[in-house]
Parts: sequence; structure tokens; C-alpha cells
Amino acid sequence: MTVLDSRPDVPGDHEGNPIAAPGALLTEAGVSMAPVEDLGAGRGPFWLDDWLRANATDVLAWRRHIHANPELSRNEFGTTELIVSLLRRVGLKPWVLPGGTGVVCDIGKGERCVALRADIDALPLTEDTGLPYSSTTEGAAHMCGHDAHTAILLGAGRALAGAPELPGRVRLIFQPAEEVMPGGALDMIAAGALEGVERIYGLHCDPRLEAGKVGTRVGALTSAADLIELRLTSPGGHTSRPHLTADLVYALGTVITSLPSVLSRRVDPRSGTVLVWGAVHAGQAANAVPQDGVLRGTLRTADHEVWKSLEPLVASSVESLLAPTGVGFSLDYRRGVPPVVSDAESTALMRAGVEAAVGETGLAGTEQSSGGEDFGWYLEHVGGAFARLGVWSGPPAPQADIHRPTFILDERALLVGVRTLVHTALASLA
Repeated sequence: MTVLDSRPDVPGDHEGNPIAAPGALLTEAGVSMAPVEDLGAGRGPFWLDDWLRANATDVLAWRRHIHANPELSRNEFGTTELIVSLLRRVGLKPWVLPGGTGVVCDIGKGERCVALRADIDALPLTEDTGLPYSSTTEGAAHMCGHDAHTAILLGAGRALAGAPELPGRVRLIFQPAEEVMPGGALDMIAAGALEGVERIYGLHCDPRLEAGKVGTRVGALTSAADLIELRLTSPGGHTSRPHLTADLVYALGTVITSLPSVLSRRVDPRSGTVLVWGAVHAGQAANAVPQDGVLRGTLRTADHEVWKSLEPLVASSVESLLAPTGVGFSLDYRRGVPPVVSDAESTALMRAGVEAAVGETGLAGTEQSSGGEDFGWYLEHVGGAFARLGVWSGPPAPQADIHRPTFILDERALLVGVRTLVHTALASLA
């Protein structure tokens, strides 16, 4: 039994071996998949329309299989094997990153090359959707839509592989470890995934946009996201005699309240820079000054130049704030990911791809987010654009946000995503 294709006549892999996915059946009787509406049907090219008519339910089946079998960052071995098998079965020659997860595959010939990227890892969450293909792995779930991203890129790749002719090469990048900082995009770049690439494109599920719409934006789409961990030390002592020691909890409070304020006066307020604390730990007894404490938070900015300046600014500000308290400290500042900044030309090409895929009504704007996305690392090396794929079914359906155990997407968006990536690649190579 297999869930790799929705039709019963499933061939083997490139060596003739049957491809199976034990324990991942979508139904007890086998794979039975009702088609979803293709919102771009008839818009061509003819080979894409033909491919989607014949294979749309396969795209759904791949997504549901990946959804039911989530794998956490840098452990996406089963997902990687699935991707490789599906690409090889249409005559492509994918290669796997040295770490054993993540796939790169070129389609077509020629000097020019554009890349399409999908992330393949799941979140460390427990799913609570009640879907028949819910996660079968405790503590792991695709609540960010990476299962959809992967299935969409598989669909786009296999459709492009069946095109009569391409005006250049399209590189498929199936990236591991997007959910951990500084991100698996760095692994991809180190392995040579961008060599020869002139532009790169990606999509991300957005439950605030209706299915059939794709949101684009010139400039910063997401923010840089850094991690701060501050450890404080004190001799400790009795709370009745704070003057004989260094009051560690008071010092923590000083940094908690003052550092965000200091930063707001030291960086351009138009940069969207924000520091938010997520964890603070110190002490046990009400009448004892603790000897150590820790403070953790995230610092985000949409401005690339501001991002470069933040680490030394935070270090000097913390030192100044703590100097009067006598408390010792060590600062662990971990740079995360840069902002995703889509250039104007690449965004225009992607908008042309969206319009060709689903029509002018599919074009939407989108807001800049304070969230982090390691697609920004690719844009440090080549031009490109990142867009938000509408996955909301529309009213009266609720908008279940990503990174929640209840996140559900409208599967019509999968075919919109396939069409958008195909047309974006064609527009970029034209």
C-alpha cells in the first residue's frame, strides 16, 4: 500500500522497487482522494493544465502523507527519501545534502537558472485538528504548512519535468531545518545549492489570505530575529541586607524594563525593531537574594543595517544598565536570520507569475511581519522574492493561525501554489 500517488496503478521507484509507506494509510481501504477545485484551470500552458488534471489528487496525497509523518529539523530522513523517490520516478536526478536531509534537483538545460524553494521540517507541537491524516508522531506536527510547501514544490517540479521545453534550468530546493536558528538555508548555501542561480522564489502559507490569493511585497517581508540570553551573578544574601550584596532580582528588573526603552531611543523607530522577553528565572525563597538568574528574549528588526548594529548596541547598553547594581553578567547574543527583503524586479516577475496562474484577482498585497524566516539567507547572495500563499477557506471558516495545534489549510491552495511556482519560473527565465 502506498500514499505516494492517489491512483491504484503505482509504479516502483527508479530501480523498479515498490515504494511503500508503512503505517501511513490515508484510509483503511487504501488511498481514495476526492479532487479539489483548480482555481487556475484552463489558464495554461497546455502541459500544466494536462498535468494538473491527471495529478492534482497526487499532490493532495503527498501533502497528507507528509502531514501524517512529520519530522523535526535535521531529522527529515523519511521526507527526504520520499522527495528523492518521487523525483527519480520522472527521470530527474536529485542529490541529497551531506547531512542526509534536504534535496536539490535541476530541471531543464541552459546557462540561466532560477531556484524554487520549499522547507520540509515540522514543528515540535502536538496536533489537535482531528483530521483523518493527523500527525502520527507524538510531539511533532506540520502546523506551519511546510507539508504543503513540499507537496507544492514536488508538483511544480514534476509538472516542469513534463514540459515540452524550458527556456533554462529550474532548480528545486527542498530545505531542512527552517524552524531552528540560524536555519537550514545556510546548509543549503554551503552545499552549493545557489551556484549558478540568478533568482530564487518561495511561498509560505498565510491563513489571513483566502485560497486563490497570493500576497507579495517589495522590500522587507519578515524581520531579522536574534536570540538574547543574559545570565546574572551575585554573592547572594538576605533580603533584609541588600546593601551588603548585589540585588540580582532588582538588576533583572532593571534590564527587563529599561533595555527595550534604551533600544527604542538608539535605533530608527521606522526600522520596526522590537525586543520582547520570553523567559526569566531567579531564586526560590522570598527572603533570599539569589546568586544567579537568567533572562531570555528575542530581538527583531526589519532593517538590514540596523540588524548589523544591534549586537554591540545591546552589549554596551546591558553593561551600562548593570554597572550601578554591582551584579555580574554574561551575555550570549545569537544572531538568527536576516530579514527577507524581496527586490522590485523579482517581485514584479512573481506577480506576473501569480496573474498568469490564477488571474488578476489572485494578486494581493501583504504586510511586513516581525516573524523570522531563513529564506533571507538566500537573498543575501542572489535576488529573489518571497510571497504569502492564501490558505484560508474564507468566511465563515475560522482563521487558525500557524504555529498553533489547530492550524488547518484549504487544500485548493496547493494547486494555486503549483501554478504560481511554475509560472514564476517561466516568467523569470523568459
